[in-house]
Amino acid sequence: MNELAKIEFSGGCSDTPILKERGQREVFCGLTSIIWLHRKMQDAFFLVVGSRTCAHLLQSAAGVMIFAEPRFGTAILEEKDLAGMADAHDELDREVKKLLARRSDIKQLFLVGSCPSEVIKLDLSRAAERLTKLYTPKVRVLNYTGSGIETTFTQGEDACLASMVPVLSATDEKQLLLVGALPDVVEDQFINILTELGIEKIKTLPATQKDKIPRVGKNTRFALVQPFLGETAEALEGAGLRRISAPFPFGEEGTTGWLRAIANDFNVDENDFNEVISAPRARAKKAVEAAAKKLTGKSVFFFPDSQLEIPLARFLVNECGMTAIEVGAPYVHKSIVGPDLALLPKGPTISEGQDVDLQLERCRKAKPDITVCGLGLANPLEGEGLSTKWAIELVFTPVHGYEQAGDLAALFSRPIKRREVLRL
Repeated sequence: MNELAKIEFSGGCSDTPILKERGQREVFCGLTSIIWLHRKMQDAFFLVVGSRTCAHLLQSAAGVMIFAEPRFGTAILEEKDLAGMADAHDELDREVKKLLARRSDIKQLFLVGSCPSEVIKLDLSRAAERLTKLYTPKVRVLNYTGSGIETTFTQGEDACLASMVPVLSATDEKQLLLVGALPDVVEDQFINILTELGIEKIKTLPATQKDKIPRVGKNTRFALVQPFLGETAEALEGAGLRRISAPFPFGEEGTTGWLRAIANDFNVDENDFNEVISAPRARAKKAVEAAAKKLTGKSVFFFPDSQLEIPLARFLVNECGMTAIEVGAPYVHKSIVGPDLALLPKGPTISEGQDVDLQLERCRKAKPDITVCGLGLANPLEGEGLSTKWAIELVFTPVHGYEQAGDLAALFSRPIKRREVLRL
């Protein structure tokens, strides 16, 4: 048997000093993650305990018409709740009863904390325990926080998945767990490739239905598909699972490294590995090469937003020929993004956290060809003549894996093309 070459995750920006900033931040609310999570978990409902502002945010972000029946909603805290003039727990119980009576399809109910519910110290964990006892076994009630006070928007998914770990059933079966919400088409692509590699037992978290929620145990290996799942990874490791360390599957290089790390852990033969990935890998290289023609030689500057920044910088530099000036991330978990840091050539400033005024000064001075940032900064920077890419678009768009590698490069080339057209 020919063993797969071992992967060395050292070098590059592994030892680059991290500029840590603490100041005013420009971030999006963690409630936003409900928009992709409610599509993934088809029998779940996300009940935000918050204000009318929370309700308007979700309505606007989802683009849902008022007469539609989405799998999320808001239990609105009124002035009397905030002032302590009403028992918020009694009111929440009443709203949950009405919701479950109306929606018999709900099998999982998530009580989602917000800034207002956290300000008044509403104990949603106690509410979840009480409601679980009331509605079990038909409905399982969990809680997590989606508050944007101290978090960025992708941490909503992290908190949601972490809340599920303590209630996962146990098994001693050897299996692979893919952790993180992906579009169905991308998830199917990964499962198909991994199955071809001979890995028979593959589970996902989150699962599409309650009855498909995985059992886990000491023989379960898990691989993250999103770099913002630090809390979930810690919870799974605390439950005895072992994480497979790998670069994240963005582009040809990242996808190959991710698959290779999994194949190593499951003792896949090298010849078998190369045979399975050769065709999709070749398609990915060709697609990236075609889409990245406008990117070669251009510079990119990342504001901290989604926590995808380091893997995306690695992709743009190594596969698209770009130069990274600064790669800012809300948090830099080296244990998670270490493999991507190792593959990212030295040169860019790596920053964690944000002092938005100082970072804006550095960006304006650098005059990058593309600036990746949140919605709140994009329009002002465009007005100053800088081309921008919305960070949130990279979360809502299928960008993982071989088949989406060309699409990922095209997302960054479009601002360049748009700027060229506007200059004509």
